[in-house]
Amino acid sequence: MIEVLLLAIALSMDAFAVSIGLGSKQKTRPMFLALLASVYFGVFQGLMPLIGYLGGKGVLGWVESYAPIVSFLLLVLIGGKMIFESFSEGIEEDLTKVTHRVLLTLAIATSIDAMAAGFALTLLDINPFLACFIIAITTFIFSYLGVFIGVKSGTWLESKAEFLGGVVLIMIGIKMLWA
Repeated sequence: MIEVLLLAIALSMDAFAVSIGLGSKQKTRPMFLALLASVYFGVFQGLMPLIGYLGGKGVLGWVESYAPIVSFLLLVLIGGKMIFESFSEGIEEDLTKVTHRVLLTLAIATSIDAMAAGFALTLLDINPFLACFIIAITTFIFSYLGVFIGVKSGTWLESKAEFLGGVVLIMIGIKMLWA
């Protein structure tokens, strides 16, 4: 269960970072923006790992002996990508107005990594629906708080959250090799 919580927190860092950026740009009606962003990000972060899990289950028979290595590689690649992105400007930098279309696009963009990480769920001894629910709720909470942090403090925490999420994913990937 600890691994699922760490995975949920790490996967939610992308959405958290974007939410901070959204909050720093859109200071009017932060409660409404926080609720919208957290619903979009939470739903997509919860669904995408389930898709990855189901896809992973489909190919698990073929690569069962290599599954820890595949999970390790996927998590290290995702974590490395998050660390790399923590040093660059966020996608929300160019936004002037937050619409449902923008939130949908951001939710999909931030949850693609979660689909690949869903493959790692095939190796954990946990109900995948429970794991995806935990990921969704964690992302909901982090996204909700992220908007308010962005409204109050600007974007200084944005890249740090993404960096930390990347490091945690790499650590989980390394642990998968010794599981």
